[in-house]
Amino acid sequence: MQDHKVTVWFDGACPLCRREIAVMRRLDRRAAIQFLDVSEGDDPSCPVDRGALLARFHAREGAEVLDGAAAFAAMWRAIPALRPLGLIARNRIVLAMLERAYRTFLRIRPTLQRLAS
Repeated sequence: MQDHKVTVWFDGACPLCRREIAVMRRLDRRAAIQFLDVSEGDDPSCPVDRGALLARFHAREGAEVLDGAAAFAAMWRAIPALRPLGLIARNRIVLAMLERAYRTFLRIRPTLQRLAS
């Protein structure tokens, strides 16, 4: 079994999410990330309910479950090309700005999903 540094739960029914995860999979050449599609069912290993997983991006880094911008930053840290971005996001001011941008994205996500399908 592969030992993953990060687990990412994503909405495989979302065209935007599928595209984003496809890019991340290509960049994850060391297979450091386990990508789990929760669009069709629960993941019993996840401590977060499926509704929350579908509403916001979630990742587990080590023993810590993160959501929103912090989850993206954890995923970035596991990919060498994006690691500097993930490390910068550990700064609370930077993370707060990224979280604000993510919340804005969530408000327009339904419109973007319709356009992407």
